[in-house]
Amino acid sequence: MPLIILMLAILALVFGPQYWVKSTLRKYGKDRPDLQGTGSELAEHLIERYHLEGVSVREGQEGEDYYDPEGKVVSLSASHFRGKTVAAVAVATHEVSHALQHQEQNPGFMRRQRRIKTAIMIERFSVLALMVTPFIFLLTRLPQSTLITLLLGASGMVAALWVQLMNLPVEMDASFNKALPILEDGYLSSQDMPGARKVLKAAAMTYVAAALASLLNIGRWIAILRR
Repeated sequence: MPLIILMLAILALVFGPQYWVKSTLRKYGKDRPDLQGTGSELAEHLIERYHLEGVSVREGQEGEDYYDPEGKVVSLSASHFRGKTVAAVAVATHEVSHALQHQEQNPGFMRRQRRIKTAIMIERFSVLALMVTPFIFLLTRLPQSTLITLLLGASGMVAALWVQLMNLPVEMDASFNKALPILEDGYLSSQDMPGARKVLKAAAMTYVAAALASLLNIGRWIAILRR
């Protein structure tokens, strides 16, 4: 019984934030014809307002809202690109806020880009290590060699967790130090601001949800390695 309770608690801890993020975006993703414009229209307006030279807006895959500093592109999922909703407006402002961080050469944002590149390299190496693990064991017949390559493989998960945790302050800055004051400057009514705050919190908390999922994967690998 205690084991079942522990497992349920872990599942709630890992998947609870993911469910909350999705439910928050869904709740405030209802069409609002009375709003001034769609998410993409607001993003384009803010790019012009803050003179973000070279930054463009495009419609991306559903569930993929991000700012690409390499191409200077604000990518908004279809529902946020075309939607005239509180969620669309808040998410668009959050992503443009990353472009503002980039323009200002925000130290945390710039470090984040270096961390992401490092993590990608480690993840690619770890995937390769996992792929060659069976062949190394066949060649050496040494259990230690398998353990080493498995540890190298798990390093990719650790790198992903590290990046997600380090990104959280950057996300919080984009949501609450930049996007929130912008929305309060006449883009949303006072009645809509509580909902916008929840959406902005959800936008930042996506990294917490991802970090917890990575932590669960690391725990699974630890359990495998202990057998």
